[in-house]
Amino acid sequence: MPTTRRQFLSLAGSVTVAGSISIITLRPLAATPAMLNSAIRSVVGEAQLRTGRVKLDIPPLVENGNTVPMTVSVASPMTADDYVKSIHVFNEKNPQPNIGNFHLGPSSGRAQVSTRIRLADTQKVVAIARLSDDTFWQVAVDIVVTLAACTEEMN
Repeated sequence: MPTTRRQFLSLAGSVTVAGSISIITLRPLAATPAMLNSAIRSVVGEAQLRTGRVKLDIPPLVENGNTVPMTVSVASPMTADDYVKSIHVFNEKNPQPNIGNFHLGPSSGRAQVSTRIRLADTQKVVAIARLSDDTFWQVAVDIVVTLAACTEEMN
């Protein structure tokens, strides 16, 4: 049976509409402790996390979570044999649990990174350093935020 012009245009329009529908993925507005642990495990794998050698300099009380100064430093000589490969910073309640990844090498001079971050709410911030011997060192700090950032209201 031959296809009529009307049937053809109807079918073509359906295909066009179906092709233009985008897939929407929904993320929670805040990360959970399980998401934090998963993000950390995606970086360290099954390696043991040791405490020490890493210092996280961040204010314990923050009035505005939109711009929080943070410095992570690692006790390392930064020589060709003993240096920091990377520093990773995670948070507990922001929409994305991984704040940043910083890759270093022996020629970096010192194992230190400074930046400003956004914090959605009162939460824990974790800094992890990977050393050249593939050991992982961490520090965790609880931060109290009085005016939250990273929040979006849906109207």
